[in-house]
Amino acid sequence: MSNSTSDKIKAGVNKAKGEVKDQVGNATNNRSLQAEGKKDKAKGAVQDKIADVKKHH
Repeated sequence: MSNSTSDKIKAGVNKAKGEVKDQVGNATNNRSLQAEGKKDKAKGAVQDKIADVKKHH
């Protein structure tokens, strides 16, 4: 598995984990969990961009 593929998988996992945390936090009115979810989604988005850069170089 290439590095960019591995990075894409990690990005997807972080985005999914973040979405779940964000939604659960929203449903339970837990602002801390929502913030964690948004942070995880942002981390996944950055990892996704890094994977794209690695793939094209």
